[in-house]
Amino acid sequence: MSAKFGPAGTGDDFKAKGHKSSLQVPKYLAEMGLDCFEYQCGRGVNIGEEKARELGDAAKQNNIGLSLHAPYYISMSSVDEEKRLNSVRYILESAKAVNAMGGNRIVVHTGSCGKISRGEALDLAIDTMKKSLDALKKAGLSHIHICPETMGKVNQLGTLDEVLALCKIDESLIPCIDFGHLNARELGCFKTSADYEKVFVDVKNALGSDRLKSFHSHFSKIEYSAGGEKRHLTFQDNVYGPDYEPIMELVCKYDCSPVFICESAGTQAEDAKLMKTYYEGVLTYDLA
Repeated sequence: MSAKFGPAGTGDDFKAKGHKSSLQVPKYLAEMGLDCFEYQCGRGVNIGEEKARELGDAAKQNNIGLSLHAPYYISMSSVDEEKRLNSVRYILESAKAVNAMGGNRIVVHTGSCGKISRGEALDLAIDTMKKSLDALKKAGLSHIHICPETMGKVNQLGTLDEVLALCKIDESLIPCIDFGHLNARELGCFKTSADYEKVFVDVKNALGSDRLKSFHSHFSKIEYSAGGEKRHLTFQDNVYGPDYEPIMELVCKYDCSPVFICESAGTQAEDAKLMKTYYEGVLTYDLA
């Protein structure tokens, strides 16, 4: 097993080459030497079952693994019970869609703290997550992994510790570690290799070696201000970071096989390829 790399959605190059349909993505990515793709349902799960299956078939033919980003408006920590119950429904819809694609991971934003304390928000999110797991079980979708994501804005629920607390509910839960988000919310916390390694150690200590080895990840360089995340950048940025090289080295050090989804602004496929190339270089050097 080895790490897999691919983009979130389609970038500028995909469109510049005249491609329009998501069904063309798997072949395009395979020709680039990439391994995976995260289908974007941020504005709602609008893909029908037939198209989802067609995308899955195309992905299988091209050895591209699929995951899905659930709607952005999911709020597992809302004080409004109706919003939390709707969030369970959106998670179930996302699970059904990725299952039709032949994938088994959905990435979920957990919500914000609003006017309540972080502890209260986390308690609500934990309750919503338990309801979501029950909904998947009743639908025969227990094999689908919900991946709660670390978030980039200071007022959002989604520190690394909060995501790990959510993942402790059930062993099927896999953390989505967004290194760009963590760096943005902590106003540039990744400066040394030890800073990056602390993430790996914390995940291992909280969830064990198996889930560390199989973690899901988003990566991009992100501009931030006092409130955290402002906007996604490309790998051309030399100001904000974080850097991907130390992460690739740690993936090899800890013998991990994560999924890396690149969320660069418009160059996500090309930047995913840069990550993969560096990773393979480290892997080859380590094996030599």
